[in-house]
Amino acid sequence: MYEPIRSKSVHSTMAGAPCDFPHRSREEELDIQLAGHLAALLAVTDELRTLTPSADLDTAAERLAAQVARLRGGRAPLRAAPAAAGDPAALHRRAHMLAGRALVVAASRADTAVAILAAERMDAHAGAETDPKTLSPAH
Repeated sequence: MYEPIRSKSVHSTMAGAPCDFPHRSREEELDIQLAGHLAALLAVTDELRTLTPSADLDTAAERLAAQVARLRGGRAPLRAAPAAAGDPAALHRRAHMLAGRALVVAASRADTAVAILAAERMDAHAGAETDPKTLSPAH
């Protein structure tokens, strides 16, 4: 009823051919992904620094920028001047989520420094969500 395949599979003919495009290793892909999560967390941290300035957020932003630069081969992350408007509680929730994503990737690539930083940021943002004093502009 069906005619048998008479030619070789495309997949089998390509298996032995050299590839024309560069491939990244798993570690390189994880570095790129981790740098992206940390850069996003840095952007949210910068927004929070504008709304609720604190020494903790300043230190966190410096540490995040240093880790992004390390993962990107020394290239510092681009940082925009955030607007002074927004909901701090929503930003803390977003930062908590981003720190969690960074923690997962850091753990999978065994990057202890970033894993510790991400866990600290998760704790800080989880506490800020529930503690109204940390959300006030005077803090």
